[in-house]
Amino acid sequence: MSPLTYDRRDLPGGLLITVGGELDSTNERGLESFVHEHHRPGQDLILDLGGLTFIDSRGLYLLLRLDAAVRERGGALRLAAVQDAPARVLRISGAWPAFDIHPDAETAMHAHGTT
Repeated sequence: MSPLTYDRRDLPGGLLITVGGELDSTNERGLESFVHEHHRPGQDLILDLGGLTFIDSRGLYLLLRLDAAVRERGGALRLAAVQDAPARVLRISGAWPAFDIHPDAETAMHAHGTT
């Protein structure tokens, strides 16, 4: 199992969190706490998932919870660089259309003016 890593970068009007490794039931709460610690009301949140190699149902549920929480706080969640295995989970589950997904973090930042 590959450990989950994450790091943040503040953007004008938003927050970029880069996620790598495997997101599953053993670590999803840590990422959730990290997001809630750093995300401010009214900010958009971009999750760069380019380094995420695996996601299970708990990880998917976390993404859905984060989307709801960010919207409730007046922001928007955007996913960037969703790779093969995580993309497959999002598609098979039917969750893909529920998210604002971009090919990379740079595109996500430019698409909504958070650069």
